[in-house]
Amino acid sequence: MDNLIKCPSFAFTHAFLSRRGGVSEDVYASLNCGPGSNDIPANVAENRRVAAKLISGSQRTPLLTCYQIHSAKVVEVTHDWGSDRPKADALVTAKPDLILGVLTADCTPVLFTDENAGVVGVAHAGWKGALTGVLTNTLNAMEKLGADRADIRTAIGPTIHQDSYEVGADFRAHFADTESGFASYFNKGQDVDHYQFDLPGFIEGQLRSLDVRHIWNARVDTYTSPNHFSYRRATHHKDDDYGRQLSGIMLPH
Repeated sequence: MDNLIKCPSFAFTHAFLSRRGGVSEDVYASLNCGPGSNDIPANVAENRRVAAKLISGSQRTPLLTCYQIHSAKVVEVTHDWGSDRPKADALVTAKPDLILGVLTADCTPVLFTDENAGVVGVAHAGWKGALTGVLTNTLNAMEKLGADRADIRTAIGPTIHQDSYEVGADFRAHFADTESGFASYFNKGQDVDHYQFDLPGFIEGQLRSLDVRHIWNARVDTYTSPNHFSYRRATHHKDDDYGRQLSGIMLPH
């Protein structure tokens, strides 16, 4: 697998990066872009410059990410805020030459683009954010900047898949109690108390329910892919920490 994945229907500069091509070592090897990890800060900073170049062609392009908190909060990006990261889980902008980034290690990165309006967005969609409205709020924020939902294209990046995502009965009940139809995203697990949750399927279903017509899915399972970081795999291996891969999109000048 290449160091990056691109959606074939996106015209704007973007990429879903892997864990390959950076300078970090051990459990962070090698393109760990997560400042929230316990990796050497200088290595993370260099990896983020590498990521900026992989996406935009220049390591000097500002790369902006949130302090992710598994929320439904969206921030409009109007300038380069450097390391002063807002607490949120999605970004939108109509400003060119700013990479909007999202960090993941099993949660789902979702990229959004309206090429007619010149508006882009990213969302960190774990189960909690997806259930509480981060996708809805990202679409609404893009529309406030002039996007038309009928023209918005979305891309679902590498994320943990159903065969790798075992959850308990209480987890399933939480979804079913929110909306009975959500139970369809769970298959039976190894026993009566466990289920397998289809996170990317749930996100795709949410996008369709929000009248998004164009949805692309990378169909890469982070848990089984050696090219991607996975929080759950790191936990099962009893690693002390884990890296985060970056996905990003930007408007051209």
